Amino acid sequence: MFQDPSKILQHLEGKLPQPQSPLVLAPQPCPSMRPVSRPALRTASRQFSAAASSASLTSPAEAAPTLNPRWLTNLQSRISACLETNPPADHGARLKKYRDYLTSNWLELSAGREGFLTDERWRGLDKFGVAWGDMHGEWAWGPAAMVHVLVATCGLIPSRQGHVNNVMYNRYAESGRVNWFTSLAAHAPPDQRQAWIDLISPRGTGLILKSIKTDYKLPVAYPDRITVIHKLARQPSYASENIFLDAVIYSEAHGRVAARCYEDIAVYNYRAGKRATLVNFMVDELQRVYQLQEKNRQETENKVKELHQGIQAIEDRLF
Repeated sequence: MFQDPSKILQHLEGKLPQPQSPLVLAPQPCPSMRPVSRPALRTASRQFSAAASSASLTSPAEAAPTLNPRWLTNLQSRISACLETNPPADHGARLKKYRDYLTSNWLELSAGREGFLTDERWRGLDKFGVAWGDMHGEWAWGPAAMVHVLVATCGLIPSRQGHVNNVMYNRYAESGRVNWFTSLAAHAPPDQRQAWIDLISPRGTGLILKSIKTDYKLPVAYPDRITVIHKLARQPSYASENIFLDAVIYSEAHGRVAARCYEDIAVYNYRAGKRATLVNFMVDELQRVYQLQEKNRQETENKVKELHQGIQAIEDRLF
């Protein structure tokens, strides 16, 4: 066994056959299929995206204004730019205070501004460790990759490269959703607790995931920790046969949203074998949660506005 990986590479390169000219196959027409132009494909993609967005959950009357996804990064960059000018002591102290606040509360500000409740009880997964097995490998096969495998077999370096498999995001969201409803059960009055617990089981009135749409924002890789938070996308009524939830999956390593999920959940009576509505006390509680979301959205928006104004005031004096 070679001790030096470079010698393994030299050995492999000497033994591997030289690549031959690639075999080129002439395309054969298929009479049973009509050609589809790329513009048509792009149009279909846009139509699907628009349809998914309109159906996913948040009604126009309840939709929040679109936020710049990089607003938090922009604030941090503005603070850094001010600090680089070596500002007066009082300005510098305020800027550092703003910077430390953003560093400590980035998730609460980012999620709260969208109406998510960020206290620990509302986090379906809180700083959940990404496992090595959650990832899938991506290889550029060749002599160097073969060396990588051989050396990895000896236990010297990891053998897998890539990011978390996309299907894992839906699993994270599912775990977070179950824990979200479990939290409602844990904080319910004793006489109502079992009914909440039964929602996530096929007994009596329960919930069935009708559809889920996931938007992937950035790749997550080991080692990292994620936080999953759900919110009600629509305020339910006593006649509602569906619960619409939005979820965000945050990457701690990136300090940003890694994925967004939009869930349509049907209420189902397992005993009767048909669609159903929630019992009144559940609707009352979910409506209360929705109002808490809106209150938190406004409070967080006010905090962000104060940060903007404070930083802007210092910028006006420095620049």
